[in-house]
Amino acid sequence: MKMAPTSKADKKAAIDAAAWMFNVVTSVGIIIVNKALMAKYGFTFATTLTGMHFVTTTFMTAILRWLGYIQTSHLPMPELLRFVLFANFSIVGMNVSLMWNSVGFYQIAKLSMIPVSCLLEVVLDKIRYSRDTKLSIAVVLLGVAVCTVTDVSVNARGFIAAFVAVWSTSLQQYYVHFLQRKYSLSSFNLLGHTAPAQAGTLLLLGPFLDYWLTNKRVDAFDYNIASLVFIILSCTIAVGTNLSQFICIGRFTAVSFQVLGHMKTILVLILGFIFFGKEGLNLQVVLGMLIAVVGMVWYGNASSKPGGKERWSHSISSGRQQKHGGLSESSELDDDKV
Repeated sequence: MKMAPTSKADKKAAIDAAAWMFNVVTSVGIIIVNKALMAKYGFTFATTLTGMHFVTTTFMTAILRWLGYIQTSHLPMPELLRFVLFANFSIVGMNVSLMWNSVGFYQIAKLSMIPVSCLLEVVLDKIRYSRDTKLSIAVVLLGVAVCTVTDVSVNARGFIAAFVAVWSTSLQQYYVHFLQRKYSLSSFNLLGHTAPAQAGTLLLLGPFLDYWLTNKRVDAFDYNIASLVFIILSCTIAVGTNLSQFICIGRFTAVSFQVLGHMKTILVLILGFIFFGKEGLNLQVVLGMLIAVVGMVWYGNASSKPGGKERWSHSISSGRQQKHGGLSESSELDDDKV
């Protein structure tokens, strides 16, 4: 007995919403925990902490594989190395960009990831966006810019760091979606391949990079019970953050992940005002939040409509069907592949 189309659509929508909420909760949670860890306890070793996150994630994937929840899969070594290169440059680039740039320019760099991700999809996946989809993305960018961008100053080395961070992050997120489709990998499978490589490289590189950025040694940090509890909590939440990112990008795309991801920016701002005081909360920030939310709702609606976001090859094949009386089933399937 086949499931009704409406029931299938409802089920997919429910799973999509659950995956997205999982990502929002874990992402906002880890930001709040890391902010407390760094501001209150002085653990400013961001790259090393990220390495610890991937060690914890590696243990999680190993346990799931042992329990049989992750099946054996294959990811070619060149693809793995390329992904790890993009991912690690993303992490290092964002940390260095934050140090070398003003907060305003750092936020602008983060916002520019959406146009870069769009460009990657247009060039590599032959995606075409409708006018409403483009306008909704512009509204999201405007709203987030209004509520987050303040002082803007730029210098040569800061610009280079931001450029590397933006492109490597966009490529890493594009690759998550690309590898899952190309090699038929689940989110767990892909994470099982990439987490150990990232854990090893970041733990090797992290202490040196953090010393360069902070002039402090991670091994000389005054560890105590409270700081260790926050480090363990950060690593635990990071497992959910890493997994949910792969799930969301796999189910959606890197562009949708970036656009809707700014909902997390809005939530972090709101929670920051609630837990850390209302300093900085003004009409401009509230207005920016409202504009961004309107843009996100508009994007969700526009991109889900027919023609809102589609492949050129699919449009071309549809046109040929109308003109020549249809294509073979195998040709239509080929058009949907990347």
